[in-house]
Amino acid sequence: MPPPTGLLDSVRRAFGAREEPGSAPLPEPGGRRLALVYRGPATQPGCPEAVAALLASGPWDLDVRYTGPHEDLPLSAETLAHAYVYAQPGGGSLAPAYRRLKRQADVIRDYVHGGGRYLGFCLGGYLAGSDPGFDLLPGDTDQYITTPGATVDHERDTLVETRWRGQPRTLYFQDGPHFILDEGADATVLATYPNGSVAAAVTRYGNGRVGVVGPHPEATDDWYLDEGLPVVEARDLGLDLATAVLED
Repeated sequence: MPPPTGLLDSVRRAFGAREEPGSAPLPEPGGRRLALVYRGPATQPGCPEAVAALLASGPWDLDVRYTGPHEDLPLSAETLAHAYVYAQPGGGSLAPAYRRLKRQADVIRDYVHGGGRYLGFCLGGYLAGSDPGFDLLPGDTDQYITTPGATVDHERDTLVETRWRGQPRTLYFQDGPHFILDEGADATVLATYPNGSVAAAVTRYGNGRVGVVGPHPEATDDWYLDEGLPVVEARDLGLDLATAVLED
C-alpha cells in the first residue's frame, strides 16, 4: 500500500487524469469489455494507475476506466452492471479505507455474486475479507508481518520472497495481507510466503470470481527507485493473477 510519487507522466495521461476533458460513455453491448479501477480517498496516488496500466497491458483488450467519488464514473450498481472486472488497488490502512467504502460494500458484493470479477491488490486484498471488508472470501485476511515465522516484521516498503506457482519470486511489499482460507474452500492458491501462509489466491463468490494478492506485482520501476530498492520485474505475476480471474 505504498504512496509512490514518481509514476511516469505518460501513465497518468494514458489512464484518465481528471484534468483531461471528456470521458467516453459506458461501452455499448458487444464492445470492448470494461475494466473498472477504483480511484479515490481509499487509495494513494500511483496505486490505481499501476493497476490500470497492468490491466491495459494484458491480452484482453479491456476498456480500462476509473471509478470513484471524484471520477466521471461513480462506483454504483449501475456502473458495475457494465463491468467485466472491478479492481481495488492498494492504499492506506484497512479501517479508514473501509469506512470510506462501506456504503458501496453491498453493491460490490452483489456485483461479484451475480457473476462479476474482483481483483484486490494489497489493501484491495484486505478489503476482500470480512472484518472489516466486503466479505468476498471463504475466510478472512490479516497482516502477514504478524504471522509466525514472517520474513518481514515492519510496515515499511520492502521486498518479500514468495513461491508463485511453486517458483521462487520476489515482489514489492508494504504491510500486505495473508489470506486465511477456510478448510476445504474452493480456492486456488497461486502463491505463498516463506512461512507457508497464502500470498495470492483465486476463489469463487456466488457466480463470480475473486483474485487477491498481498504483495504488489503491479509495481512499476518508479516504486522501487523511490524507496531505494533494487528493481524487480514481477508484473508477469500480476498478469497471471488477472488471467486466473478474467479467463473462463
